[in-house]
Amino acid sequence: MKELLRSNDPTILAFASALLNGEGIDCFEMDVNMSVLEGGIGIFPRRLLVHADDLAAARRAMQDNDLPVSDHG
Repeated sequence: MKELLRSNDPTILAFASALLNGEGIDCFEMDVNMSVLEGGIGIFPRRLLVHADDLAAARRAMQDNDLPVSDHG
């Protein structure tokens, strides 16, 4: 799995997940349960991961929709 997106904004993460699912690209959101530790104030960013084989297509879909792409992947 490769990191595609890192964000504190849950709306960006939800839109990105829906976009990727619509493109047939499976994704997995990491660090969702960190909100329990931080009290839900959004300090820790969540990460959206995709399979390494889908990374190029996922980046293209994100960039076509003006969504940020992580350079950590």
